[in-house]
Amino acid sequence: MLDERKRKVFDAIVWTSSLLYAAVLPVAASADSQRYTNENPSYRAECGSCHVAYPPALLGPDAWRTIMNGLDEHFGTDASVGDARRAELTAYLVASAGTRKGSDAPRITEARWFRKEHGEVAAATWHSRSVKSPANCEACHSQAAAGDFSERTVRIPREAAR
Repeated sequence: MLDERKRKVFDAIVWTSSLLYAAVLPVAASADSQRYTNENPSYRAECGSCHVAYPPALLGPDAWRTIMNGLDEHFGTDASVGDARRAELTAYLVASAGTRKGSDAPRITEARWFRKEHGEVAAATWHSRSVKSPANCEACHSQAAAGDFSERTVRIPREAAR
C-alpha cells in the first residue's frame, strides 16, 4: 500500500513537471527566434553607417538581390558602392537570408511577418517624432543593433505611446 502511494506521488510529480516543461519550451524557443546574429563587419560598417544593419534573416534571398541591385536609388538615397563591395555584400546577404514565407518583399516593413508582428502598433506611433517610420527599428527595439528583437527589449517611446 505504501509503495502504491509513493508511486502515485512520483507519477504526479513526473507528469506535472513534464507538462510544465512542455508549456515553457515553446515560449523559450519563440523568444530565441527574435534574436539574430550579424557577423559580417563589412555589412555592419557599410549599411550600419546610415541605419541599423538589419539582420539578413529578415528578408529572403531575392529581396536582398533586389535591394543590392538598386543601391543607386536605395529608398530615396544613393547608397552605391563599388562592384567588388556590392558583390561581397550581396553574397553575404543571400547566403544569410531568411527562409520564412512572406519575406520576399524588398522592404522589411512590407513583409507579411512584419505586418503580423506589428499589426497592433498605431499609425500615430510610426509617424511620431521619435519613431518617424516603421523602418526605424531602434526607436522601439532597444537592442536592435545587437540583433535582439525580442519583446522583452521593446520600449515604445513615451511620446509615441500617447
